[in-house]
Amino acid sequence: MSQRKIQIKRIYDDAADTDGQRVLVDRMWPRGVSKEAADLDHWFKDVAPSPDLRSWWDHDADRMDEFANRYEQELSDDDHAAEVDQLIDIIHKHDRVTLLFAAKDESVNHAKVLQDYLGRHS
Repeated sequence: MSQRKIQIKRIYDDAADTDGQRVLVDRMWPRGVSKEAADLDHWFKDVAPSPDLRSWWDHDADRMDEFANRYEQELSDDDHAAEVDQLIDIIHKHDRVTLLFAAKDESVNHAKVLQDYLGRHS
């Protein structure tokens, strides 16, 4: 699966025609974003990292590799299977899917890990 087919973008950036299907992948609704401005097609809360994992990681760049390993294990668990399968189905049905996230850092975030995971599993 082409990485260009699955892209990531901050929810605070303007929606664009090139986004394709816009999918929020955060567990909580992002602060300061209206439903209209978000222009979402889907919201998959359960593909976000568990609260415990997110707390442990705390967006620490030094823990990114370990976080990625633990997060991918979570994504492979039965608890996440239904939403991961639905997301893969959306990827197969559309030319482009944009995973939206609220984190400030565009390289140290769970959406990047999810993008890589979906690229290998879809």
